Amino acid sequence: MAADINIYNPDELGPPMGQYTHVTRVKANEFLFIAGMLSGDSAGNIIGAGDFDTQTRQVFKNIEAALKSAGASWGNVVQFTTYLVHSQDIPKFMEFRLREFPKMFPNGKYPPNTMLMIDRLVQEPFLVEVQTIAAI
Repeated sequence: MAADINIYNPDELGPPMGQYTHVTRVKANEFLFIAGMLSGDSAGNIIGAGDFDTQTRQVFKNIEAALKSAGASWGNVVQFTTYLVHSQDIPKFMEFRLREFPKMFPNGKYPPNTMLMIDRLVQEPFLVEVQTIAAI
């Protein structure tokens, strides 16, 4: 049985403030919990040190690789948690989502996302980290 994923916005909550949806209801046999992805490559190199846009692209590339490793795709994602080091990068993150999410989620149903500002990530050069939950 494939996961039954219903992503929606209850009228009582009003529209989301970005490229996400308020609620995901899931019936699934299996869940995939993907650790927070950073902008490292397969050799452990930091991609885009100091460059938020390059790091964000690599983070989502890494999430896609993790999804594919379990036979999943963007359509299986039910939640994101995003960690940013600088609040000034929020507009850049929103621009990335506006540009890329329609390609990743062509049905227009964007998974819920919680965004947190934190002091730093595991190493100083990292600017963004995204944790993902998927249903299979």
